Amino acid sequence: MHVSKIQNYKQMKKFTPVRKVKSFATEKSIRLSEKTIAKTEIANNFLTDVANVFLFINRIIKESFSRDFEFKEFLRQCYQIGYKTLPLISVTGAIMGLVLTIQSRPALVNFGAVSMLPGMVAVSLIREMGPVITALICAGKIGSGMGAELGSMKVTEQIDAMEVSATNPIRFLVVTRVLAATLMIPLLVLYADALGILGSWVGANIKGDVSFVLFISQAFKHVDFLDLFPAIIKTFFFGAVIGLVGTYKGYHAGRGTESVGIAANSAVVLASLLVIIVDVIAVQITDMLL
Repeated sequence: MHVSKIQNYKQMKKFTPVRKVKSFATEKSIRLSEKTIAKTEIANNFLTDVANVFLFINRIIKESFSRDFEFKEFLRQCYQIGYKTLPLISVTGAIMGLVLTIQSRPALVNFGAVSMLPGMVAVSLIREMGPVITALICAGKIGSGMGAELGSMKVTEQIDAMEVSATNPIRFLVVTRVLAATLMIPLLVLYADALGILGSWVGANIKGDVSFVLFISQAFKHVDFLDLFPAIIKTFFFGAVIGLVGTYKGYHAGRGTESVGIAANSAVVLASLLVIIVDVIAVQITDMLL
């Protein structure tokens, strides 16, 4: 009788689901721990990137006011960023004004307000379209160029060689590019605005006959100082953002050759996104103050 009870107990223990439950719970806990570790690593990498960005900006600010400022390299970068970008900005600015005029003229004709066309185009270009579109074009050209150039220098260990030879790479490579972008982007925006108004005059004369002097006088009649000043101020921030993102992505590129393309691509995407975010913030601040 006792032996049969022992055998029945062994059979029940053999078919009990306790072992399956334990194994399932163990696998579930392992999966949860792996997900937790993965999320922790993502959060850690994000916080590390944020800290590196602040340290990078801190080094740039310190080196910007150093006595051994690389003025020749700064002028060379102004030439590369400003003069080399003029053809692209010229085409973009002229097309902006031309397309805006062609698209807006029929609606204004229906309301009998064709005389408001020059002022509407001028205010639209100066306040929003000119700065934002020019900054996005520069983010694509200048940001990618900085990311690719510094990324290739990082891959080929030229930056390490500069540090070994007692040359400060932040001062020579980063500060000059950031300050050049901060200075040249506003000038390019003003140039694009001027060509946009010129293109608008050409568009107005496609189906009409308006003299250049009359068109310009009507355009600037509706432009106020409060339209121009906030637009110019935010372009300095656009330039600083483009320069910072391009140099940061290139300076912190990986060691592989594919990291050069990654640095250039990420610089364009992030700079374009930050330009739009800065523009939204600037518009909200301007609306509250004015």
